[in-house]
Amino acid sequence: MARGRLRIYLGAAPGVGKTYAMLAEGRRRVARGTDLVVGFVETHGRVHTAELLDGLETVPRRTLTYRGADFTEMDTEAVIARSPQVALIDELAHTNVPGSRNAKRWQDVEEILEAGIDVVSTVNIQHLESVNDVVEQITGVAQRETLPDEVVRRADQVELVDMSAEALRRRMAHGNVYPPEKVDAALSNYFRVGNLTALRELALLWLADKVDEQLDRYRADHGIAGTWEARERVVVALTGGPESQTLIRRASRIAARTKGADLLAVHVIRGDGLSGTRPDWLARQRDLVESVGGTYHQVIGDDVPKALLEFARAVNATQLVLGISRRNRFAQALFPGVGVATTALSGSIDVHLVTHEHAHRGLRHRRSAGPALPPRRRLAGFVLAVLGLPLLSYTLTELRGALTLPVDIMFFLAAIVGVALVGGMWPALVAAVSGSVLLNYFFTPPLHTLAIAEHEDLLALGVFLLVAAAVSGVVDLAARRSREATRLGADAEVLFTLAGNVLRGERALDALLGRLRETFGLDSVTLLGRAPNALPAPGGHGAGTDWKVIAAVGGRPCTSPDDADTEIPVDNDLALALRGRPPTAGDRRILEAFAVQAAVALEQQRLEAEAGRARPLEAVDRMRTALLSAVSHDLRTPLAAAKAAVESLGNTEIRWTSEERAELLDTAAQSLDRLDGLVADLLDMSRLQAGALGMAASPLALDEVVPRTLDELGPDGHNVSVRIPTDIPEVEADPALLQRVLVNLITNALRYNPPGKPVLVTAGTIRDRVELRIADRGPGVPAADHDRIFLPFQRLSDRDGHTGSGLGLALARGLIEAMSGELIPEDTPGGGLTMIVSLPRISRTDRP
Repeated sequence: MARGRLRIYLGAAPGVGKTYAMLAEGRRRVARGTDLVVGFVETHGRVHTAELLDGLETVPRRTLTYRGADFTEMDTEAVIARSPQVALIDELAHTNVPGSRNAKRWQDVEEILEAGIDVVSTVNIQHLESVNDVVEQITGVAQRETLPDEVVRRADQVELVDMSAEALRRRMAHGNVYPPEKVDAALSNYFRVGNLTALRELALLWLADKVDEQLDRYRADHGIAGTWEARERVVVALTGGPESQTLIRRASRIAARTKGADLLAVHVIRGDGLSGTRPDWLARQRDLVESVGGTYHQVIGDDVPKALLEFARAVNATQLVLGISRRNRFAQALFPGVGVATTALSGSIDVHLVTHEHAHRGLRHRRSAGPALPPRRRLAGFVLAVLGLPLLSYTLTELRGALTLPVDIMFFLAAIVGVALVGGMWPALVAAVSGSVLLNYFFTPPLHTLAIAEHEDLLALGVFLLVAAAVSGVVDLAARRSREATRLGADAEVLFTLAGNVLRGERALDALLGRLRETFGLDSVTLLGRAPNALPAPGGHGAGTDWKVIAAVGGRPCTSPDDADTEIPVDNDLALALRGRPPTAGDRRILEAFAVQAAVALEQQRLEAEAGRARPLEAVDRMRTALLSAVSHDLRTPLAAAKAAVESLGNTEIRWTSEERAELLDTAAQSLDRLDGLVADLLDMSRLQAGALGMAASPLALDEVVPRTLDELGPDGHNVSVRIPTDIPEVEADPALLQRVLVNLITNALRYNPPGKPVLVTAGTIRDRVELRIADRGPGVPAADHDRIFLPFQRLSDRDGHTGSGLGLALARGLIEAMSGELIPEDTPGGGLTMIVSLPRISRTDRP
């Protein structure tokens, strides 16, 4: 059976009309004869939305009981059994009630799609996982119901239901979104113009990215290589040279001229990996690209213009920025350069050739890594040439009558190839010149003179010399390339080992410097940073500057770059100082890579330190936000009730009966008691956060504190079964605080425990701890939510019908931890939740 098709209506905020648009689409399909059912639609009490449901077949919902309350969810099995052509399913990101077939509604939709049924659904931009944190920063409201972006990206159609912020606020004011009593609060909080405008932009940008994906897929499927200028994309080609920073800034200005334009930087690496570009330069250029909002890419290709244009066409680029060639005039006459060649092949892509201060100054190549072969091999080649060629000449003179001159030349050529294989180019060139002289003297008429009688013999000797020189050069080049490849392989292995060591290590910077010291056998490695307010010396990192040691491994660290045997500069304010054997020229490249990684590791440590300093501030900010939320919502209800009761009692125009007056007084007293409890919880939580909670711990017997707790619970205490052994050890705790914790835990257990079944309180000893267990037989809490129930100002379900600020369990855990204890949730065998209060025991010898 073919998978069904998914169509999603995406909105920027509640109330823009997603459900209305979905139902209108459903009615259009029914009018065309489509077999359509409503799997789940939430009207939220909106009259016009509810009117569209008339006449549409609706699959009955499934009723589930959770924590003593009834909830309705979509009956996925019934929808699949009904097997319509299309199902309308609202709120794709909805979290199902525990006990449902799936945890999320989008998972239900996946099953329906797999059954071959088309689905039309709705979702708001704040429910997408990738933008959830951004939405929270904008609105200040954390969205708990999210779904993976991939679910929406896989949809066959995504249609934006758009509405301006002003129009949506007018709908709110007219009562078309929320009930009248909620309109003022909504307009002044979540539905502010700035919030709605930002959410609308998020929705438009997210949908634009999906449209880009669809366009790229369409172009790939249809083999379209030309550029479609749907969006401005600027690609800047980086050589890794000093001019690249100028190109990046120029390309950034070009991209900034068009709103929403993309900036992409690309560096082409030769296919053999021997690019010769300094890693620290590339790292700085990558940082610059990212700082101006671009993305950095690398591609491999020997034909640079072709590789650039293939990348540009693959990303549907509209403009390509390149620098004027650094080659001098003579070199450009022989080869026009990458810019000219790319412009000739660019087609519909606009090419910008940007001048810079390094143009036409010539390419500065690195010094060669040294001879292709070691000295011993070269010496062996010279010995072979000096001894072998005379021996060959003597042997061939003995056979002069049997061999002709061409055969003699072939023997000499073979000897020179042997010399080239052993000693490389220079011994082979010496052998070639010496061989041509010996051939002329001993085998070319007139013999034993350097004169040549025949023109053919002169031509043969000339060709011999050229071939011998060419073979020498080819053999030497092959040896050099082999050595470079071996070196790069070793470098790659070192970097691979380095990366693994850094990822596994707890202190990345120390692990990095330690690996560098081990790899090159150095005495010490020091990372130096310029001290604050120190000025760089005119020559760079030399004397006259103040440096400080950031990290060091090995022996005595260097205090400045001048103390080092080898200095590897990272930037103007950072340098790597090495003590020990000087590295070879070939080692400097890997050392520069180490230096760049050291700078990255240092930056990572700095960011981690800043994040560590910001975490307490973030926690305080979250607490402040949550406190304001609690004050504005949870405290408002008892305060309003108490105020209404007192104002009613003070109204002299109404004659209250004694029963009514007593009821009003009781309402005011209960509301004020609740208000007093909430304020006490808030104050205690703030003291816990500040570490200023007063506590007087003393030896305490559980068989004393538990009965007092049950007395405080009143009639509810009769629904608690206590089984505490008489020989249970005393614990170290504050009596008042522990009793307060137990009241909270037992009250929660009674709230969710089934009627007729008592809450069980038991105690036991484990090593040096005493554990008090409060077990209920309620619906329990999923293991994934065990930590979440202890977060301040949060309840596990916002729809369980219970009131409160959500501080109880958070405060209970904080109080227990302040007494050096632990509060641990675990599943009750057979169903339910057990809260374990673990406190340090006191033995008889510990008592005063």
